[in-house]
Amino acid sequence: MPPDHAKILFVGNSFTMRNDLPALWAGLAATDGGGGTLLEWEVVAAGGASLRQHLNKGTAGLLLAEGGWDLVVLQEQSTLPVKNPKRTQENIRDFHGLIEEAGARTILYMTWARQNVPETQSTLASTYDDIGAELGVTVVPAGLAWQQALATKPPPVLHDADKSHPTLAGSYLAACTFQWTLFGAPVGEPEAASKLTDTERDALQEAAQKVCSERD
Repeated sequence: MPPDHAKILFVGNSFTMRNDLPALWAGLAATDGGGGTLLEWEVVAAGGASLRQHLNKGTAGLLLAEGGWDLVVLQEQSTLPVKNPKRTQENIRDFHGLIEEAGARTILYMTWARQNVPETQSTLASTYDDIGAELGVTVVPAGLAWQQALATKPPPVLHDADKSHPTLAGSYLAACTFQWTLFGAPVGEPEAASKLTDTERDALQEAAQKVCSERD
């Protein structure tokens, strides 16, 4: 059963901040009437930041030391898992030690390939999955859900004009993947999702559900 409440620390960069991913997930996780899982969260993020930069800065570590967190979501700089898988995994390993000391659960946010290099998704995914398996932690396969959705005809517009950051649809798909991975079927809808059509939302939820169910 999903918990009634979860306190979550997000550590990442613009792939977490863009379109307010935590709020999108919160809208999927709970109903206005109080059903589902009420999410309480804090975000430590900076544009383009790597997990190593967050470790060195220390803000996330201080928040972790305060305790009381249920989940800590780690999102690496978007191209580092492809360019330097070893460094990515070292960063995650070091953060995981702090998270364990804080009594929280590590969640890895697998992001997506840039629009012009879709072939890098396999390396990106394996970097996260390999360290996830080593540490015994949950990987949220948002990047694979993007790959699944982009294979449909016609594909949704998930990448913004810079071919990197997510559109609202892209962030919504990532949020659906968080929900399906950790709490199961969505029970609510975020207010921002009203900008998407019912057909768009259904297709994105279907892509997230398919990828997550295949990994169970």
